[in-house]
Amino acid sequence: MSATPSYGGNPNGPSGALPGNDHKASPSFFFAQDADYLRHFLSSKRQSVHEELDKAVYLREPKIIHEAMRYALLTDGKYCAPILCIAACELVGGTQETAMASACALEMIHAASIIQDDCMDDGEVRRGRPAIHKVYGEAMAILAADALIALAFEHIASASRGVHPATVVRVIAELAKASGSEGMAAGQVVHLATTGQSDISLDQLEFIHNHKTGALLEASVKIGAIIGGGSDEAIRTLQKYARCVGLLNQIVDDILDATESSEELGKMAGKDAADGKIRFPDVMGLQRCRQFAEELNQGAKQHLLGFHADNA
Repeated sequence: MSATPSYGGNPNGPSGALPGNDHKASPSFFFAQDADYLRHFLSSKRQSVHEELDKAVYLREPKIIHEAMRYALLTDGKYCAPILCIAACELVGGTQETAMASACALEMIHAASIIQDDCMDDGEVRRGRPAIHKVYGEAMAILAADALIALAFEHIASASRGVHPATVVRVIAELAKASGSEGMAAGQVVHLATTGQSDISLDQLEFIHNHKTGALLEASVKIGAIIGGGSDEAIRTLQKYARCVGLLNQIVDDILDATESSEELGKMAGKDAADGKIRFPDVMGLQRCRQFAEELNQGAKQHLLGFHADNA
């Protein structure tokens, strides 16, 4: 990192404080954060995204497919991808308003991937309620996923505000790459190909989840930083941060899947193992998984140290 960061499109950042060493984030800054503030931040961003998604996918003819799209999209999920997009945009000096269209598009892609995943695995429950194909049938679920993918790109193109047209094109390209045959689809393909195999290496497992899960999270922060006017260095650093977060998210999910009940998870516990899909605890053991998760957590924080503390 350079001594004086120039990560943001706005050198003063949203807070108006001048960047410099005394304003950089530090390890003590992260550990001192108030959990109530974090909960409020996540809740506020989630509510904003939910409201925009509600407006973007309104009921119209044919009602059945729009009902199915809304069922998949308007859930009590965490909305990690859109929140990361908005946070990255604000981190480099942008605003929630300019990032919102892309943030919503990211959640549309995520919802579509969940539909596909549940259809392929014949999942029964998702987020504490029946999976979409159990409610609307597999054919309508697949059509809803197709429609959500198409709508994601339409929404970026038509609903982005205050974003230069060239930036809109770049964002669309980034999202397409992340969700295509070199991104999420690649992870899913290898996951399917290795189902039932017991000799999967850690490198193979990381490839699966760096693509199947991590690609969208990495695209989320990259897209947010691009919209916010972040420098190339800032974008690269945030991608490294997201790579840590994406893998961390999957490892924690696997730990919970191996140790919690279906009621606690809001989905069927142990289904991946029952279907012959290898999880991180199967390769590393639970203790090493927890250690690895903490290493990724600390690594993610380290990647934010060069940014303005108020924003990080």
